[in-house]
Amino acid sequence: MTSLQSPLLQGVSSACLSAQVEAVVQQALNDCRLVGAVVLVARDGELIHQQAAGFADRERARAMTLDSVFRLASVSKPIVSAAALVLVAQGRLDLDAGIERWLPGFRPTLADGGPARITARQLLSHTAGLGYRFFEADADGPYAQAGVSDGMDASGITLAENLRRLASVPLLYEPGTAWGYSLATDVLGALVAHIQGTTLGEAVRQLVTGPLGMVDTGFVATDAQRVATAYVNDVQQPHRLAEGEIVPVFEGTVGIAYSPARIFDAQAYPSGGAGMAGTAGDFLHLLEALRQGCGALLPEELVEEMGRDQTGGLELAAAPGCGFGLGFSVLRDPVLAASPESVGTWRWGGAYGHSWFVDRVQGLSVVAFTNTLYEGMSGRFVSELRDAVYGALERR
Repeated sequence: MTSLQSPLLQGVSSACLSAQVEAVVQQALNDCRLVGAVVLVARDGELIHQQAAGFADRERARAMTLDSVFRLASVSKPIVSAAALVLVAQGRLDLDAGIERWLPGFRPTLADGGPARITARQLLSHTAGLGYRFFEADADGPYAQAGVSDGMDASGITLAENLRRLASVPLLYEPGTAWGYSLATDVLGALVAHIQGTTLGEAVRQLVTGPLGMVDTGFVATDAQRVATAYVNDVQQPHRLAEGEIVPVFEGTVGIAYSPARIFDAQAYPSGGAGMAGTAGDFLHLLEALRQGCGALLPEELVEEMGRDQTGGLELAAAPGCGFGLGFSVLRDPVLAASPESVGTWRWGGAYGHSWFVDRVQGLSVVAFTNTLYEGMSGRFVSELRDAVYGALERR
């Protein structure tokens, strides 16, 4: 992928697209919905828009830059999912075998106490029967009582201990019968590390980030001056996210307990679902490798499987018209989703304030990393940015 702008974008000037995207970003900054952002747009392998705007640290007047490092939260999921699928491509992991073959100690039971069989496919598609602590209604929920970590707090425990606690709580449903966003990718990370015979951080480096040259992406950030400060949307302007602050994602839930300092702690366990940091440029490299297929990272048949709805038509909470593939959501019905995206578009985000999507029909990859939760993940900015991009495209 080139770092230069292409002069024409399928008959629409890249300057026109950039102007529309920049207007959306600037409005979000003017409205104090965002503090800072990095936005990258690629089409057919050409980087046709790149922008860093606002502040990486408002109080220190540190400007956002294209190489700013962000806490990724759930943007970690497609990275770790890709690592698992590299193992599948190597013939070392079977998507449909029970994971007890590799993780004999992880054996959660059904609600009635009966045995359960979980597969890697179910972990990747969030149909494994697991949940998240932050979805519970209060601090007395079963995950809270078991001391389960969501991977973004300063828990002080190991990955093995968190999996032990997770397995002590009965599954929410029989694997494969429902969909529920969950700690499944943390379990998947333990699976990847076990098969690769090393730590999860090293396994991801060997399988994904190393081959793709994602040099700024990992489970520990070493240069604090490059890391964007995290902020939370508030009444007048976003406030700096405090250590240990709990921020509900949805009304009626207890919310996520955040530790912004966690990313600097080399002893914090590697959360496959939420524990990484990286740059927008690094992540775009991953998306483009997957979008292009052709063996860039995975064989085309596995890329196709990633983008196939694995839910059997189940509805995703808060995502009408979408199913879920192996690591991200998949658009089934653009009308129901009220989206200009093509059928099959991949999309997800991250709780620290990120969104991204890949429209393979349009040859389009878009990454928007912000340092403001939750506007950058699920606020107006996400749909406004999407609409600005598609507004500048000539539909094929």
